[in-house]
Amino acid sequence: MKTATVRDLRNHFAKISAWLDQGEEVIITKRGHSFARILPLKPKKFPRKTDFRERLKAIYGDKVLKNPVLQERTAAKW
Repeated sequence: MKTATVRDLRNHFAKISAWLDQGEEVIITKRGHSFARILPLKPKKFPRKTDFRERLKAIYGDKVLKNPVLQERTAAKW
């Protein structure tokens, strides 16, 4: 646990922000007494983005494309 003054928070926020990024808890003091506690937020876990082809495969299975234009586009991976 790290400590910083209100003045440090105002003048050196980048340093305190780096502590929070590292997962440190920061106690803010005002005139020598504990004033506040800043806790880092837990990182949000975003759902994995699925590939468009995976979604199509889940919907339609392994159907063969009969349109030659679509086959060329699929082969070129554009």
